[in-house]
Amino acid sequence: MHKTIFSDFCSDDRSKRILERVCDEYGQGILSGDLCEDLCILHRVVYKRCLYYENGKKVIEADWQGRPIVLKSKLENFSAYETFGLLEYQDMHEISPMDIVFYAAMEIKNSLGLELKNTTVPRLWTTELQERTVPYTRAELASMWALMQQEEYTFFRILQDLSTHVVKVLGSCGHFYAVEYLIAGHMWHQNLFPLEGLIGPSTAIHSSRALREAIHKIALSFLDMVRHFEDDFSYRLHLCDIKPENFAVRNDLTVVAIDVDMAFFEPKMQDILEQNCTHDEDCNFFDCVSKCDLKKNKCGSKRVNSNLQVICDKIFRHWFSPTLIGARASLPLQVQLQRAVQKCAEPSLEELEKRSAQQEQLLSQLYQLLQDSKRQLNE
Repeated sequence: MHKTIFSDFCSDDRSKRILERVCDEYGQGILSGDLCEDLCILHRVVYKRCLYYENGKKVIEADWQGRPIVLKSKLENFSAYETFGLLEYQDMHEISPMDIVFYAAMEIKNSLGLELKNTTVPRLWTTELQERTVPYTRAELASMWALMQQEEYTFFRILQDLSTHVVKVLGSCGHFYAVEYLIAGHMWHQNLFPLEGLIGPSTAIHSSRALREAIHKIALSFLDMVRHFEDDFSYRLHLCDIKPENFAVRNDLTVVAIDVDMAFFEPKMQDILEQNCTHDEDCNFFDCVSKCDLKKNKCGSKRVNSNLQVICDKIFRHWFSPTLIGARASLPLQVQLQRAVQKCAEPSLEELEKRSAQQEQLLSQLYQLLQDSKRQLNE
């Protein structure tokens, strides 16, 4: 799934010791979670390999009853997370479900920049809390709080039932949470994603056509994701690190964001962009770009490029280049598609208001051209 880094730190021995420590703390009643019994008692979660380790962030591949999963934690040790404040001052029976909802909402506001009034915030836990008939244990609250201090986990949980374009959370144990295992893309891969395993066995005659059709379907899914992140939440969602390694493709060819460390809703995006500057380059935050107001020496709070523009530049331009299209590249429809992708990939010089309309027009044009091109492949 995520970037595999082979180093002394990303070792099997160290990874296994970390999971053993999690199970020791589960046995002591320090932490808990719906995955703990399968991990620590029944041994249905089996360690496979370390995928990533940097600054304490741990990503581990495991097998859960025959299903590949990924275990993740922002910090290596449970004790490294801040404790839940109410546990220091109140007895367990004094902590009400609404206390938990309030603190959860505050933490989401702090980590993701979402306001308390946002309806997606309390909805995450309200149903579960209402159905709860026994009080939460100290271990449950401590584990919940450790998970909520991980922006990526909170992000995935918020979008869990709202989006098909983010990886699914399957369970947790203490500060580690499990997500579905998906194979990420890579810039060095000819098609950016390992498509051969997704389209099934095919003859040499049909393999090229099947690959091109799969690319078209995945490109359409990228456009669906762009529109979804623009329009379907209370705030626009900005992706500031767009590259194949941060996405994967499910078997149904749906594009999934699997690494969202650099994804921000509009309120937090504005806070990040609004920095001091002396020229426009100071206002570039990875793939999210603003402009410098030289009179105020301040970056604008509004992003001037878009998710669509960066996806066209970093992904579509590769897919729809004459080199990859091959002999069909000179067909009128393919030339139209190449030109539309090129236009989409170039930064817009329009004013902010006109830029949104231009993007919507480009999005619709690309969608139609991709649909037509996909049909042409089967003629």
